[in-house]
Amino acid sequence: MNVLFVVCDGMADRPVRELGRKTPLQVAKTPNMDRLAEIGITGIVDPVAPGVPPGSDVANMALLGYDPYEHYTGRGAFEALGTGIDLRPGDIGFRCNFATVDASGVVVDRRAGRISTEHASRLVEALSEAAAELGSELGVEAIFTNTVQHRGVLVLRGEGLSRAISDTDPGENGKPMLKCVPLDDTPEARKTAEIVNALSERFRAVLSRHPLNKELPVPANAVLFRGAGTLPEIEPLSELYGIKGACVSAVALVKGVCRAAGLEVLEVPGATGSYDTDLGAKFSYAIRALEREADFVFLHIKATDVASHDHAAGKKVTFIERVDKALGEALDRLDLEQETYVLITADHTTSTRTGKHEGDPVPVALAGPEVRPDDVSRFDEVSCARGGLCRLRGMDLMPILMNLLGKVKRFGF
Repeated sequence: MNVLFVVCDGMADRPVRELGRKTPLQVAKTPNMDRLAEIGITGIVDPVAPGVPPGSDVANMALLGYDPYEHYTGRGAFEALGTGIDLRPGDIGFRCNFATVDASGVVVDRRAGRISTEHASRLVEALSEAAAELGSELGVEAIFTNTVQHRGVLVLRGEGLSRAISDTDPGENGKPMLKCVPLDDTPEARKTAEIVNALSERFRAVLSRHPLNKELPVPANAVLFRGAGTLPEIEPLSELYGIKGACVSAVALVKGVCRAAGLEVLEVPGATGSYDTDLGAKFSYAIRALEREADFVFLHIKATDVASHDHAAGKKVTFIERVDKALGEALDRLDLEQETYVLITADHTTSTRTGKHEGDPVPVALAGPEVRPDDVSRFDEVSCARGGLCRLRGMDLMPILMNLLGKVKRFGF
């Protein structure tokens, strides 16, 4: 038997005024998610802990069964792993954003108008060369690349570095870029902060001269650095449970979390991490992996979260319905009576009103061969709260799934 674990990023929400005080999930027509709820068991999940708004990094770690309070070592390392960079012990990874700043250094747009991946790649050609040159001057190797849209990754490699440094990202528009400062009184932290500040200044100089920024309506004239992190020390799922697993995602962060967990990352043509992503292709690749030899596939879908960050309730409803349609086509190809367990959930609540991750629980539904069904027949935040799984932590889901697969050893005698 095997498992398809579907995570819709930020799909859970709070009641939305323009939707009649209902959540997007309550409003959306989701016959296939509802089918999983009806034939399976449901509940609600606190991705990390009740009332704690989780980042996507710690939330997905927890969904894969790892306690983020014990294992989390910074987001940047996961971003780097997700781009295919093989981190070494001592490397420091950063999550980066192309941004727009004014002449005084105030951040006008933290995402540079959601610059296209194509345009960001053109800018990276100049910045990666500048990073290599400055790194050589400062005695470190500096690797810079982009991922999707405005997102990028920096890796610093060398002796005497530390992740105990602050971000240069102020976290919201209308505030000035920050100087990177050491968070402890060590020479390693001071050295790393100095390198980040030097790179920040060099990048602004290069971007101010780049011809592409004269064409773009919203120039990408700065890079923000945040989430300094090192390679996490976690035991891969293959060793914990003896399973072979794969990941389907367009998001470097999630790919990185999955790589750290020992899952094979499948590259899916048309998977963009935005509204135009090819959902059919993502589900097809996941099913193909299950049909071949994977025991477990982690399928992540991003744009439900994007809609909340965009404060676009209608878009969120529409995209949830697209996910449901693709899920239904996938369910037609799976044998939930004898072979496959399907779990669907979200990695966190993202409020359409605030545009931020919130600490509210998310719904979960699990269906498959030997699941004990409850009497819930709708998949949403309110209905699933009455389910048989009750209220769980994110890290409880993997043991539940592995127990169903017979992969959990007995505790005691």
